[in-house]
Amino acid sequence: MEKTIKRVKTYIQGLDDAMQGGVPAGHVILVSGTAGSMKSSVTFNILYNEALNGKTGLYISLEQSYESLNQHLSNMGLRLDKINIQPVKNLTRIEEVIHTVKNNSTGSIIVVDIGTIRKEIKDIKIADNKSWLNVIKNVVKKVKMETNCSLFVLDSLSALYTLSRFEDPRVELFYTFEFLRDMDLTTFLISEMPLDESKYSEYQIEDFLSDGIIHLRLTPFRRNIIKEIMVVKMRATNCNNDVFSLEFKNGQFQALYGGQNPLL
Repeated sequence: MEKTIKRVKTYIQGLDDAMQGGVPAGHVILVSGTAGSMKSSVTFNILYNEALNGKTGLYISLEQSYESLNQHLSNMGLRLDKINIQPVKNLTRIEEVIHTVKNNSTGSIIVVDIGTIRKEIKDIKIADNKSWLNVIKNVVKKVKMETNCSLFVLDSLSALYTLSRFEDPRVELFYTFEFLRDMDLTTFLISEMPLDESKYSEYQIEDFLSDGIIHLRLTPFRRNIIKEIMVVKMRATNCNNDVFSLEFKNGQFQALYGGQNPLL
């Protein structure tokens, strides 16, 4: 008898149906796209909807501040007051946040604002090649081990590479991906694509190490710019690899017109 695969919805109407109901739980997914293609919005929306269903997620932002992210999400119409959202702008507060999450009856999202933390830390030792990657791993491990956290978003790989210059990307990325799998988290790694969309990730090793790739893009069509989304690959999943138009209306993402031109 074939084992049923537990899946995590993307909460994009039409896209989940295109991959047997969602992303297999525990997968490490590359979310690739150029600037403005809604990578952060799509991934946070997954954590938000899972939190509405009582789950706990971790969102680590390496550049965008919590205030900026919060304002953007509020402008999208997400009701952040319906969930327990906990910002971390100082690593000494992580214990307090974990305690709050463990004792809260509603779903939670922990948002770690590494950009602000970097400004607060004066010790120059933290700026060496490996320290920030280790900080991120330690936060992920602590949150996973001490809460019921099941989802993780890193925003973004490109910023991580700026903070932690990899001397041997093939080896270091392999161990980073394996670390995330060992944590048994459904992970979304945001990857900034070049404007010519020539590659999904910086080193092109991430493509092979990831369990799935979701590609978001901006496409000129007539006199408009259309946001589009497609599932490039998803292990253990029978996928529809059509290109869908991506729309956000009334608090809901939709994937429309698969394989067809948008109705404009």
